[in-house]
Amino acid sequence: MVLKYEDITPTNPSPGITRRILARGGKLMGVEAAFEKGAVGEVHRHEHEQVSYIVSGSFRYTADGETYELKAGDSYYVAPNVAHGAAALEDSVILDIFTPQREDFL
Repeated sequence: MVLKYEDITPTNPSPGITRRILARGGKLMGVEAAFEKGAVGEVHRHEHEQVSYIVSGSFRYTADGETYELKAGDSYYVAPNVAHGAAALEDSVILDIFTPQREDFL
């Protein structure tokens, strides 16, 4: 699958967050989320495994009751059903990879 960035229709799942579904297939899905400073991805859980990479900016990230400050170049793994969320400390972009695909995003 080849997907051109300019052909992706963004969505706004929460105030200050723009989501783009990137390439996906089989059991994998890539998602870009751009956060305005102060935007919050509320603490949530899902059945999917997730690996995330901070492309730019910085976040206050909480997982399983622990809080971290993450900046561009940092990454993390989320096991299924672990509570996690993030707040943007500045305008920021994160790349999320999920398995299986997040059907709820489609």
